[in-house]
Amino acid sequence: MDKLLIEGGVPLRGEVKIDGAKNAALPALAASLLAEDREVLLENVPQVVDIRTMCRLLRDMGASVEEEGTSIRILPRELTSLEAPYDLVRKMRASVLTLGPLVARYGYAKVSSPGGCAIGERPIDLHLAGLEAMGAKIDLVDGYIEARADRLRGAEIYFDTPTVTGTENLLMAAALADGCTVIENAAMEPEISDLAALLKGMGAKIEGEGTERIEIQGTTRLTGARHRILPDRIETATYAAAAAISRGDVLIQGTDKEMIASVIQKMIAAGAEITSEQEGFRVASGERLQGVDVTTAPYPGFPTDVQAQFMAMMALADGTSVIREMVFENRFMHVAELRRMGADIRTKGASAVVRGVPSLKAAPVMATDLRASACLVVAGLAAEGRTQIARIYHLDRGYSSLEEKLSRLGARVRRVKD
Repeated sequence: MDKLLIEGGVPLRGEVKIDGAKNAALPALAASLLAEDREVLLENVPQVVDIRTMCRLLRDMGASVEEEGTSIRILPRELTSLEAPYDLVRKMRASVLTLGPLVARYGYAKVSSPGGCAIGERPIDLHLAGLEAMGAKIDLVDGYIEARADRLRGAEIYFDTPTVTGTENLLMAAALADGCTVIENAAMEPEISDLAALLKGMGAKIEGEGTERIEIQGTTRLTGARHRILPDRIETATYAAAAAISRGDVLIQGTDKEMIASVIQKMIAAGAEITSEQEGFRVASGERLQGVDVTTAPYPGFPTDVQAQFMAMMALADGTSVIREMVFENRFMHVAELRRMGADIRTKGASAVVRGVPSLKAAPVMATDLRASACLVVAGLAAEGRTQIARIYHLDRGYSSLEEKLSRLGARVRRVKD
């Protein structure tokens, strides 16, 4: 198992190019199952483990999948399997995104129940309730979800709480349903709008994506399309945090800071200098940051996927900050590892009180999930000495060429075998 070694204390300087968004590419790959004839060509796809896992799932179902660098060609043809098995779903929860497309096009889907995960319970009951409202019969058999429908029909669906994957699953299912489907209290993340853009290119009729109310007029068939995945806003925020905590000066290219406006606002309040440039935006910070409070919320609020990286910044800030995690109930597991590095953090329920310290000290730490891994990398860049991060396979699920990109910015980081 690989580890990451980081010699901290080097201000990051230079340019970094942001990859396509993993969380947009995964539903796009699932949406390719809806195409009846021509191929779906996806561009700007990040080369990360989760993408390889989804490609494997599509191949196991019988689709033709060709990967060429950051482009993937999918020709779903007639599938030989309509099942997403436990072995793949347990590795990547996004496999559940095949549920909507399969039952919409083929009238049947068998997908392993994803259950909970390290950062908390992430039930899919809203997915299932939406499909049932559209006429699907749902059975839970031996840990699998089986969905059946001769043809889905349009329905009015209201989510008690916004759900990104739920919105995506029902958006894809409704594209081939009979009649009009309305999703109220829909998730508004940019990845939803990106998926809608692909589906429209395939022939779907969708209005309101990016708002709380999405209306989909179902059609009888969808075809292939060419689509470029939008930039990864979480990778964008991670490199912004790395530049700020290291007191560096980094031009973040190929992305749009408006996608992380809530993060930019808090970084500016903390004392980071953020300036727009033609290629992207620049993050610079020559002085010690100031403590600011953060509360996570669904988009356009502060993203839960950036909470851990921001906490690493606040661990070195001047003053006290309060970070409230309102999306997932168990997303403070990185706190214990930051304390090993000398951070002064106390948690109670959904809140963490962070009292900034003058410096962090390198220590052996262990990643518990994808964003906690990124948090430890950000902290290690500013810590005194050599930080050793174990279980970095989490990082490989969502960040492509992380150590190479950081090295080009001047960081002293390398991957080693355990």
